[in-house]
Amino acid sequence: MRVHPALATLLGALSYTTNAVAATNAEGAVASSAAVDESIVKGAYIVEFEGDDDTSAFYKDLSTDGIEVEHRMAMNYQLFKGTSFHLKGDVAEPDVAANKIAAKSRVKSIWPVRKISFPKPDVTHVGSNVTELLQRVAKAKRQEGDGNLFTPHVMTQVDKLHAEGYTGKGLRIGIVDTGVDYTHPALGGCFGEGCLVGYGYDFIGDDDSSPVPIPDSDPYDGCMGHGTHVAGIIAAQLNEHNFTGAAPGVTLGMYKATGCGGATTNEILLSGFYAAFEAGSDIISCSAGDDSGWASDPWAIAASRIAEAGVPVIVAPGNSGDLGIWYPSTPASGLHVTAAGSVENVVLPSMVKAATFSINNGTETQRFGVRFGSPSFQVNATLPLWAVGNDTNSETDACDALPDNTPDLSDKAVLLRMPTSGSECTTETQAKNLADKGARYVLWYSQTNINIPDVYINNELIEAVGGVPSEQGAEFISLLNEGNTVTVDINDWSSAGLFIHNLDNPIGGYTVRSSSWGPTQEIDVKPQVTTPGGDILSTYPLTLGGYAVLSGTSMATPLLASIFALVAEARGTKDPEVLRSLISSTAKPNVWFDGDTAFNDILAPVAQQGAGLAQAWEAAHATTILSESSISFNDSDHFVAERTFTIQNTATEDVTYILGHTKALTMYTFANNGANVLKSTYFPNPSAEGWAELSFASDEITVPAGGVSEVTVTLTPPQNLNATLLPIFSGYITLNSTKEESLVLPYLGVLGSLHDTPIVQAGYDGGVYLTDTNGHFNIPSLANVTFTLNRPDSNSSSSGVIYPKLIIRPTLGAPTLRADLVALTDTGLPTTEWHGYQTLGPLSGFPATLVPRNGALSYFYGSLDDGTVVPEGTYKFVTSGVRVFGDASKEEDWDVVETVPFILKYKS
Repeated sequence: MRVHPALATLLGALSYTTNAVAATNAEGAVASSAAVDESIVKGAYIVEFEGDDDTSAFYKDLSTDGIEVEHRMAMNYQLFKGTSFHLKGDVAEPDVAANKIAAKSRVKSIWPVRKISFPKPDVTHVGSNVTELLQRVAKAKRQEGDGNLFTPHVMTQVDKLHAEGYTGKGLRIGIVDTGVDYTHPALGGCFGEGCLVGYGYDFIGDDDSSPVPIPDSDPYDGCMGHGTHVAGIIAAQLNEHNFTGAAPGVTLGMYKATGCGGATTNEILLSGFYAAFEAGSDIISCSAGDDSGWASDPWAIAASRIAEAGVPVIVAPGNSGDLGIWYPSTPASGLHVTAAGSVENVVLPSMVKAATFSINNGTETQRFGVRFGSPSFQVNATLPLWAVGNDTNSETDACDALPDNTPDLSDKAVLLRMPTSGSECTTETQAKNLADKGARYVLWYSQTNINIPDVYINNELIEAVGGVPSEQGAEFISLLNEGNTVTVDINDWSSAGLFIHNLDNPIGGYTVRSSSWGPTQEIDVKPQVTTPGGDILSTYPLTLGGYAVLSGTSMATPLLASIFALVAEARGTKDPEVLRSLISSTAKPNVWFDGDTAFNDILAPVAQQGAGLAQAWEAAHATTILSESSISFNDSDHFVAERTFTIQNTATEDVTYILGHTKALTMYTFANNGANVLKSTYFPNPSAEGWAELSFASDEITVPAGGVSEVTVTLTPPQNLNATLLPIFSGYITLNSTKEESLVLPYLGVLGSLHDTPIVQAGYDGGVYLTDTNGHFNIPSLANVTFTLNRPDSNSSSSGVIYPKLIIRPTLGAPTLRADLVALTDTGLPTTEWHGYQTLGPLSGFPATLVPRNGALSYFYGSLDDGTVVPEGTYKFVTSGVRVFGDASKEEDWDVVETVPFILKYKS
């Protein structure tokens, strides 16, 4: 049985992880945790065989050892030979059976089956920093009718490749997601050979209540929507909202991994990846993940194997950016997997109702958007437009009674500007003054393009109100000032169509706060690059409205997969490492944005953005290929000061490169609170004034045409920083060529020792302590608190019981984590010695391995993991964890902490 070298001797190499819930948006978010056993399907396992074994023979072999199993899924693939099964009956100690199975020579690896939930992306509308990019966006917004000028495509140069005719034609992108509404006209309207969605499978089936998957061949989804949105980002055809997917020429495959509830398991997801590979996918995209951050997680191993076999795998690293560094999800954490971070869209697509207007009673109409307010339009209204004022800068439209020469407004649609926020004039005041002149239908236009008015009027004379964008209001005023007659046609709320208006985004172009940070627990760079993932318009199931604006790395990932397809088509290569290197080296690093302020004098950390924002056209046309897409200098224990990479010059002439270095923000893992406890921190982690120094054998190198040259870089770590707080330093090796190419090679490293960092610490600040289920604040319990519980083996079911709860938040991701119960009074039960304690056994769900940094909690109901009910008495919890890069067989590599004692009693 093979075990990852960094995790040797980890309790039989059983890869348990928690499914901890991460805060993603709240200000000052505190890491939340989930019960450690909630994600584990108890007694269910995935086994990989050493060879091409026969499942029936394997089950028969287990039976001879007294281990009876129920089959779950056949997992017989080119890159994985194995099965998943459930231990039959009520097995008291499934870990014992699992260890017996792991010891068999035909077993290569064994992992528990874990429950995983697909993400529910944020739907956010906030409002665009003035950059060079905005000049292109402004041009795009003016040139209606060209689907290539979709802003995420402009930001990533996808539009430039479209202009050259590249669409991903002939390539197949396999998606592992929630299914797809292939009946959507923008997604081809059909499924199967010759359709846009040409292949796929449903690994879970339509019956969410089934304890085991019931697969079928149809990956249709009409209830979740996530996969349909992802599919549209890749391959939507030109539609009524004037956009296409980034690679509209590809054929899509959809491997459905969840039903309407959003729940799935790692066995299904592994199967989806391997099936997509075997179906001939040229690229695999997955916008899902699970808290872990370890490259040795089984799902990450599967994704990395596929990439090693020649198929690029693009995965979302998660939306846990508020938890700070060290938090990429799996399988994005896979060694050869490309993780896609997210940046804010430079516009905010706002979905409002469609209306039309005509000029001077002409037959030609133009569309515009209206946000219906209250009261809404209950009937179709075709009315001439009348404006209260002719100045779009007015802040007092209808704030006073209208003049006597005002016409009867009962047969007009009245247009006016929103009042200044905070002024004495309100929309209610305006509405009354308009109603006094007969107005029934009123449209307000906004003062700026960062919102569309959402108007609520309590005036019984006003029959319908709505809001229009400032740009539209200005156009109407200009037309009216020129002496034109403008007639608006607004349908009732039930029949009015959908209109997309792009609002300005004040934080557009910056890295999204919720985008998860690296590095992995093995200090590999994650994410690799970023693409727009904030507020992205795409397709949605017809049953759910047809189109939606969603946010998350879920949206950044399919765009990056599309860029891989376009670059592969343009360059004629599908090599994952070559494509990743090209896309990484031509990316544009972003400045640091802390959620409130942009710091133009320092780049954002590599752990947040990788190489930066992908630039597809530059990647497709670059004549330079670097051998690495990133470099990790590890931590101080494993530090290698001198690293090499190669420059391949594919141009027809010699090229000279000027080598340089640009620093990025250094950030501490922990806060210095003056105590002897390492205090975990969250976004934004504390920054440090200290950076690495880089030097080269020569600052200039000439690479002959068609040649390859080696570059040696020497790094000196930052000085005068607190290594105990594990600062992560990073930056970019820059290469500027005589071919006018500007390339980057991101790097990072850690000052300090991960191995010497205690993995668990006692107390509220330390992260391991006793609390209870009363309330939501996890306040530490005092010593010798009495908990009176329902006895687990009785029929008692009293309500309002307060249970002991163990909180465990490791300082870093924990290779192995134990939580044991130790009796302080006589119980008559057998004990086992563990690091100086006589333990009764582990709590439910323990031991656990590959635990994420925000850890887990465990509720204690009076019984141990094997089902043993403990008697009344005094107890304490003992938590122990193996340090990162530690050896579980060495006592000194474990940290052990105990909680305060508590008294256990049972209700009679």
